Amino acid sequence: MAQIYQIYGKDAHDMTIRLMEAARVCDMIPAGASVALKPNLVVAASADSGATTHPGVLSGAIEYLREHGFSDISIIEGSWIGDRTDSAMRAAGYDAVCRTYNVPFFDLKKDVTRNIDTPIGPMPICCRALDAGFLIDLPVLKGHCQTVMTCALKNLKGCLPDREKRRFHTLGLHKPIAALGTALKPDLIIVDSICGDLDFEEGGTPVETNRMYLGTDPVQIDTYGCELMGIDPMDVDYLPLAQKWGAGRFFQPEDEIITLNEPTQGMASAAPRGTVAQLTRNVKQDKACSACYASLVRALYTTGAGQKEPIIIGQGWKGVPFDGLGIGACCNCAARQVKGCPPTAADIAEALLGR
Repeated sequence: MAQIYQIYGKDAHDMTIRLMEAARVCDMIPAGASVALKPNLVVAASADSGATTHPGVLSGAIEYLREHGFSDISIIEGSWIGDRTDSAMRAAGYDAVCRTYNVPFFDLKKDVTRNIDTPIGPMPICCRALDAGFLIDLPVLKGHCQTVMTCALKNLKGCLPDREKRRFHTLGLHKPIAALGTALKPDLIIVDSICGDLDFEEGGTPVETNRMYLGTDPVQIDTYGCELMGIDPMDVDYLPLAQKWGAGRFFQPEDEIITLNEPTQGMASAAPRGTVAQLTRNVKQDKACSACYASLVRALYTTGAGQKEPIIIGQGWKGVPFDGLGIGACCNCAARQVKGCPPTAADIAEALLGR
């Protein structure tokens, strides 16, 4: 039975060390193994936006590993298609962590890949992730505008080349995320749930829950995250698929939760507020990429303009005539189009406001 360790607080550095100490992570790592830390660095944003892993999670993990004799440590990540990884790592404060601890950062957008067999066919995965002696997944527990939630399993998507990230969207995200979970299995997961945005992955409306938790089974970790967010895991299509294909198992009520402390006042759990569903209730999306869709959500949220005309978005609209507003390069046959791949939220906002 896989245990989950949980802690409450606001200091990501200290909380990470305490979780790793409680779980005796040093005993899990083979002697002399290389350790790769894989945070969530989806966009160029600081952790307090609710989008990215706190830098304190990285510094805490590095200090713990060094203290226990592990010196071959690296940070690996590739941001989403709409952002440069080097810009994103600076915005999140990871450059300072790398300098302080003399730990290298590897941009997986520049990495070589190797095809790995999965339940949906061969998948190219970055070699630095595949070849790590011990892979630590450091996701943010947050909402997602297309998959309801994102945590351990979906965070592994950053270990893919951009061309494969695009293909994931043509396949509808859920099946390939579940398949990736069978091909790339992290040895440890430490979840940053301090202030994840519980509505969509780009951040901007963070909700403080001031919690972190640790485990070794990504499906268990994600379904426990669903419980914390008030989401039925069966509504997250990739979770039952991942369990079916052997990536892990669902969290069970009898599973042991080892809580290291108790939440103080103002650290209560929170649930998604349905912001995305409300904002996009009249949007017609078909195989939309996350970067493009999140730009639309952000524009709808910030303008408060409402929908004055029908809106379409996604690769499924290529070449399809539409009497309304098309978002992104794929919607090239809409009566009006916001160009870009992905377009910026600012450009979409201009269109929504009729400027």
